[in-house]
Amino acid sequence: MSIDDDFQAAVTKMNSASSAPSPGDQLKLYGLFKQVSQGDNTGKRPGMTKIRDRAKFDAWAANKGSSKESAVQQYIAIVDKLA
Repeated sequence: MSIDDDFQAAVTKMNSASSAPSPGDQLKLYGLFKQVSQGDNTGKRPGMTKIRDRAKFDAWAANKGSSKESAVQQYIAIVDKLA
């Protein structure tokens, strides 16, 4: 299997999980998924009143500069840890 196949398998595993991961793990997975699918975050950080959007922005921005391969490996490691 290629790393892309492993990533898709991990995404499928998370989407079909019987219980949701902790909010912290959800944010980490979100940030890594966005890094893999769209690359570095280049948008403007949401304002203080948009708490959820700001948290998601920060989770994605935390991976800025990471390669796709590195983000995939980290995503898979978190999914494996949660399984």
